[in-house]
Amino acid sequence: MNKTVKKEAYSFTEKALAWMVHTLTASGVVAAFLAIIAITNEKWDDAMWWLIITLIIDGVDGSLARRFNVKEVLPNFDGGTVDNIIDFATYAIIPAFFMYEAKLADGSYLLPENEAIRLAAIAMVLLVSAFYYGKKGMVSDDYHFVGFPVMWNLVAFYLYFVMENGPWVNLGLLVILSILHFVPIKFLYPSRTVEFFRLNVAVTTIFICSNIAILYLYPAHHFGLSLVAMLTLVYFAGMGIYKTYFFKKGTK
Repeated sequence: MNKTVKKEAYSFTEKALAWMVHTLTASGVVAAFLAIIAITNEKWDDAMWWLIITLIIDGVDGSLARRFNVKEVLPNFDGGTVDNIIDFATYAIIPAFFMYEAKLADGSYLLPENEAIRLAAIAMVLLVSAFYYGKKGMVSDDYHFVGFPVMWNLVAFYLYFVMENGPWVNLGLLVILSILHFVPIKFLYPSRTVEFFRLNVAVTTIFICSNIAILYLYPAHHFGLSLVAMLTLVYFAGMGIYKTYFFKKGTK
């Protein structure tokens, strides 16, 4: 078995690369702030572009951190804490603000127009997200999210750009997803779940590309792209149920 050997000292290049990874992680907070500005200015597509950028940063910085062994190279800097702070802002707080403020092309709100109801819905989203982050075992030993992960940025994207639901249906979906935070279904961690890794990465790539295409073509609505985007969700949901209730260790 290969073991990582801890070096006594690291070179300037190794330290520079480690700091570059941490800087990449930290840059997510700038994109997050720009998303807030876009929401304030009711530029919904611009806001989502910035949130997608934060999602991409979060998708690659962990792999780069492991690749360049940043914990060993810079032991006095906790990049994980920086990552968690930015993640909570970009996966929970800012998407919640988006869903609270978002208006459709006809001027109606994404959620029910009554301000008290919208505020209650967003308070629910934020509270369950905070509790989810606080529970132990948020990620299982075999690299699955236990319970629906805090990914309200994707919820906001689908509700606004893909689905064409009424505000009360959207509210109902928020309630269901909030409950699923605490249902012990194992959801894929696409970049780390070992079983079906190549298939997971392939579907995730289709998922990302279809969503980017939908956003790029906005405000035009394309049924084919929306169908592909929805089918990728069906895959993730189905795989979660399969991995939780039917999967046997050793299956590939």
